[in-house]
Amino acid sequence: MIRYLLYIKGFFKWKNYGRLTLTTIVTIILGTVVYRFTEGWSWLDSYYFSVMTLTTVGYGDLYPTTAFTKIFTTVYVLSGLGVILNFVTVFFEYRNESIEKITDNNSK
Repeated sequence: MIRYLLYIKGFFKWKNYGRLTLTTIVTIILGTVVYRFTEGWSWLDSYYFSVMTLTTVGYGDLYPTTAFTKIFTTVYVLSGLGVILNFVTVFFEYRNESIEKITDNNSK
């Protein structure tokens, strides 16, 4: 468990990607708050819908019903998708680089 926490801590420091992580968290929180208060969903449902929407999974079990949330969702997807894709890409770049370092150190 500690190894994973150190791994995540290293990611925040790697090329200063703490800001990207913060932007990703703020994006998810923004969607969660908007859906909570405009659709009246629970906090968990609002969070769930935000993450499912930005990762383009979209099971269809929840969906926006008001004109405002339909418009918000289109803007949210168009802007938030880039943030999420950037975060996932950078995280896996860090992971691959870390694995290469471990492999290089073990082969020496």
